[in-house]
Amino acid sequence: MDTSRPTLLILGTRGVPAAHGGFETFAEHLALFLVERGWRVGVYCQEEVDTVGARIESENWRGVERIKVRVASRGARATLEFDWHCVRDAAKREGVCLVLGYNSAILLPWLRAHGRKVLTNMDGIEWKRPKWSPPVRAWFWLNEWVAAWSSHRLIADHPAIADHLATRRPRSATAIIPYGGAPVETAPDAPVRALGLEPGRYFISIARMEPDNNILTLVKGFSRRRRGMKLVALGALDEANPYHREIRAAASDEVLFPGGIYDQNVVKALRFHARAYMHGHTVGGTNPSLVEALWAGNAVIAHDNVYNRWTAAAGARYFGDEASCATLIEQMGEDDALVAACRGASRQRAREAFIWRNVLLAYERECLALLAGKPSRVDTEWAVQQPSLR
Repeated sequence: MDTSRPTLLILGTRGVPAAHGGFETFAEHLALFLVERGWRVGVYCQEEVDTVGARIESENWRGVERIKVRVASRGARATLEFDWHCVRDAAKREGVCLVLGYNSAILLPWLRAHGRKVLTNMDGIEWKRPKWSPPVRAWFWLNEWVAAWSSHRLIADHPAIADHLATRRPRSATAIIPYGGAPVETAPDAPVRALGLEPGRYFISIARMEPDNNILTLVKGFSRRRRGMKLVALGALDEANPYHREIRAAASDEVLFPGGIYDQNVVKALRFHARAYMHGHTVGGTNPSLVEALWAGNAVIAHDNVYNRWTAAAGARYFGDEASCATLIEQMGEDDALVAACRGASRQRAREAFIWRNVLLAYERECLALLAGKPSRVDTEWAVQQPSLR
């Protein structure tokens, strides 16, 4: 790479262009933003093949170097294999290594041993998710510690995550930079009507069908009585999964399960035209789906925890159990003035805290500080913009 310009290598995603949301979407935004500002950016992209010929090849995508890493395995083994080859290649290059997530952080000492500057977005507290077996939880717990001490700087996307990381590493090592978003002012209603829905006459949940996302609580709360509206529970269901079977069994005929939809234009339309967005997440930081709901101007019903309270702030409505969830659904279904007020509050909160440009500039400042060997002030600057956790 050209060493006359600052260089960033992005590891830990499936690659760009984004196809899976979350980290991939962030990586795409950051890569394109920095290229426009004169950076050289390489993003490692996973390619699953039957037989590996050339392990690594590069191609240009909108000024970004797509560093394609081919793996012949599948599942968790493919991820670890991919991460290992990314780390080995990045160790030979100049620039800052931005690592998204810590699931393979056991490999990060290799980067440090080769003199690379490492900036890690620590994502959520993965080892606390109830779906994982004890050995998997132990793996994530170990990797969290390794990431905390193998990185020059840590990124937390939420103050509560930063507080947690302070039990691993001095608080000064962590910057708070949340996920970003952009206003959604309009969306076609054809994808909505294609599912037999009427704009403004349905609630929506967009999440993996997992216990820590409280999908069962949402479905049970909605199904307690006839609503005259639909609940669209977006996410893949597997009939072999006992929790998924329980969700289906609890659902009334007013609950729609369209499965996983990965066309982001369709997802945006379904979110934009919903009467309210329902968010049951309990583990993690600034969840991208919640931020996107705020930018879409959704009225929000969210699980009452420190992560969601900070992200959606006072304009959302919060539930703690099935009964309180059902009550909020009834209120949102009947009170147009409440829905309008919550929608306005969502957009206001999005403008206060989650503008993409501010997020990306904060990452750029972190990277430049690492390259210069100077301390960053991103954490203090960002904290001034945010409301109290209380």
